[in-house]
Amino acid sequence: MDGFLAALAISFAVIFVAELGDKSQLMALTFATRFKPWPVLIGITVATAVVHLVSVGIGYGLGATLPTGWISLVAGIAFLAFGAWTLRGDKLTDDEKTKAERTTGSAIWAVGGAFFLAELGDKTMLATITLATQHGWFGTWVGSTIGMVAADALAIVVGRMLGRHLPEKFIKYGAAALFAIFGIWLIVEAIIKLR
Repeated sequence: MDGFLAALAISFAVIFVAELGDKSQLMALTFATRFKPWPVLIGITVATAVVHLVSVGIGYGLGATLPTGWISLVAGIAFLAFGAWTLRGDKLTDDEKTKAERTTGSAIWAVGGAFFLAELGDKTMLATITLATQHGWFGTWVGSTIGMVAADALAIVVGRMLGRHLPEKFIKYGAAALFAIFGIWLIVEAIIKLR
């Protein structure tokens, strides 16, 4: 049990600190201005748990890495598309707007998918792989997942507070700009890795 607790504590601390100011924390803030907080948190949690499970599997079992350059390139292009989609916007009728506010499934899928793509090959994934080579896989998985979700939950709280005080047009352009920045960031990372 001591090994599990040590792996959990070390993984939590390392991933929480690594996530502060990371692009996925900024994504959490952006999504929190558009969706209710619980679907955003659920999407982040599911995506993080899956990516970190893969990470500890690689780190503990294989000691190998994924072709992160190509994954970053695909994720970057996807983020540029998310930015364009955000700028284009959608028009909802009052009935559709009421229904959308009650529906959490699409927000969970959107957030989960975006986070899954963003985290593949990210520093938190690579840190989790490294931690899993040194500590037990289960404690590392639980600690790294909780650490990332905790850091992103902070961003959600900040995003919800900002969303109440900012005009919708500012949020739309801000979100589109952040998605574009994430996309360019991922594409640059991919180019560097693929050289």
